[in-house]
Amino acid sequence: MRLLFAIPHYFDPDAGGGHGSLSNSIERRATVVANCLTNLHQQFGRPQCVIDIARRTTYPANFLTAIQVDVLVCTTGNRQLLDQLNLGPSYFQHVQTQAEPKLLGFECHRQLRERLGQYDYYCYLEDDLILHDPWCFVKLRWFSSVFGNDALLMPNRFELARDRIVHKAYVDGPLRPDVTSAFQNIEEASSLEVEALGQKVVFQRTNNPHSGCFFLNAEQMSHWASRPYFMNRDTRFVGPLESAASLGVMQACRVYKPAPSNAAFLEVEHPGSAFLSLIRLPDEPAQVSVGRHA
Repeated sequence: MRLLFAIPHYFDPDAGGGHGSLSNSIERRATVVANCLTNLHQQFGRPQCVIDIARRTTYPANFLTAIQVDVLVCTTGNRQLLDQLNLGPSYFQHVQTQAEPKLLGFECHRQLRERLGQYDYYCYLEDDLILHDPWCFVKLRWFSSVFGNDALLMPNRFELARDRIVHKAYVDGPLRPDVTSAFQNIEEASSLEVEALGQKVVFQRTNNPHSGCFFLNAEQMSHWASRPYFMNRDTRFVGPLESAASLGVMQACRVYKPAPSNAAFLEVEHPGSAFLSLIRLPDEPAQVSVGRHA
């Protein structure tokens, strides 16, 4: 399989605000972005090997799942940290745009469309997310073969904790029904069940399809790119960043996520504890609002 990732990247240390792109720590933000980019090649790229200690040589490993990975990092103006990442040129291709910063994700959509016919999967990924599962695209291909290309499987985003109330939290829980009811009908084929590796696996429609990313196969990408709403820069789902990651694909496909009972079937890490900090013990006052759509 051939994978294409388009990643929006923007950094403004002077703006302040709640998004990672507005963090004021250059070192921390550069580390997060570098981890995102290197991880893609470590999990899905070639070569991968086994070290033959006795013969002091190596031989190939994971050649059934290690695949071609190309990464586009889209920026606007000079608000970016790519020269701070200490990564070689093979890790990404820099695409400079004239987009408004909050609409940068839509320019990633344009880059994906311009390369139709060249890849098996077309992927959008926010620049702080980490994919740990090298079988991610094997699972996605299997899901489409079982349920068809009208159904799109999105990963559950999670944060990890130490010495907190929970060890792991999936951060994109339910929203108010009206937040996405104009764009999708989650009562239509609301649940899918199948047995995999001797385990029942459940996938559910959700009124919060946001994962900060999407992974479309070639047919799904072609279908979405042909829709009249493609590249219309509609920002009605929460805001422009969330809409770029979730709104268009929500309109083009029936979006599913692994149900809470098997949430880890497909997942992506959101580093840090921005969402974990919202969890309070019963006798603790809430210090932070979960959001206007909670």
